[in-house]
Amino acid sequence: MKNLIARFAKDESGATAIEYGLIAALISVVIIGVLGIIGTSLNVKFGSVAASLQ
Repeated sequence: MKNLIARFAKDESGATAIEYGLIAALISVVIIGVLGIIGTSLNVKFGSVAASLQ
């Protein structure tokens, strides 16, 4: 039983998967934030172009 617990404590494959998941989540949050800023900027630009055309 002690050997089984020791092997379980040394197994880090689950930790690696969790780390990859956290990295993917962080990248997703950054992309969503950047797209939100760019979207707002583009909306302002298209609004000014539309106002100029009228």
